Amino acid sequence: MNIVGERLKELRVNARYSQKQLAELCETTQATIGRYEMGVAEPPLQKLLWYADFFNVSLDYIFGRTDNPKGMSQSKEALKSALAVDGGLETLMTMCFTPGTVFNEKLKDAIVQVLREVKEE
Repeated sequence: MNIVGERLKELRVNARYSQKQLAELCETTQATIGRYEMGVAEPPLQKLLWYADFFNVSLDYIFGRTDNPKGMSQSKEALKSALAVDGGLETLMTMCFTPGTVFNEKLKDAIVQVLREVKEE
């Protein structure tokens, strides 16, 4: 089983849905849900987005990029703890340069602000 399949199964099981119930909700078949969970078939992006929305988790979580269901860490405390461990700086850089993360948006805003200040000088 691959990480995506494991996560999809975990989400379904933790929410106490059968494969059949989930298949009806996301307009597919029970067999297809089973194939996703076993890693035999890859869900299309549209289905992955459906899972993320339905279970209120991030795609980062579904893809195994983080164990936090809400996605890449966004708190100052998490940032400090990430920097305190080996590889923490690399984790921060990934968060800064991954489109759609809070740190990516903050980095863009900071760069724009610096460029505006330089332009006004």
